[in-house]
Amino acid sequence: MSTLLNDDYWSQRYESGQTGWDIGYISTPLKEYFDQLEDKSVSILIPGCGNSYEAEYLLRHGFTDITLIDISAVLVERLQENLQFYIENGTCHVIHQDFFFHQGQYDLIIEQTFLSALDPSLRPRYVEQMYNLLKPGGKLVGVIFDFPFDGGPPFGGSKEEYLTMFKPYFRPVIFERCTNSIPPRAGNELFIRLDPKW
Repeated sequence: MSTLLNDDYWSQRYESGQTGWDIGYISTPLKEYFDQLEDKSVSILIPGCGNSYEAEYLLRHGFTDITLIDISAVLVERLQENLQFYIENGTCHVIHQDFFFHQGQYDLIIEQTFLSALDPSLRPRYVEQMYNLLKPGGKLVGVIFDFPFDGGPPFGGSKEEYLTMFKPYFRPVIFERCTNSIPPRAGNELFIRLDPKW
């Protein structure tokens, strides 16, 4: 693929407003998942976080340990301004970093449009890194596109491809078509919950 999906690429997209993936609010499948979480002290990582409406929702609802990572310096600067209150009180950490170099251990990792932003050649590394970042008993939860795209990003895929991709490191607990997607994405999203194979 000719495009380097690096800091410059994504920062230019944010600066120019070319963010068609950004729906402007938390997606319904994740909102409904978050609403049934009882332990608000769980450590949560959102990689490739974008404008991170998910983090904002979690923080407003009392969650106390949220870490956000994005490769775009422009975006991270915006998030640091928007989430300043939570950063200062220690409930949110915003990191400008390439996901593949991140180190840490989390109870829960949220996938929301990050996989579709990565060159498909990186998917095996993505799966391994997700596995490495989870604590024992942790889980990977999110929404992924069940739809092929021409070119990319975004890069799509199929349920069968994803199951094969995750199989070396994860056991699927939930891997099914979303029934509560926003209308433009109806029928094209999978909700996933994956437990690491220890």
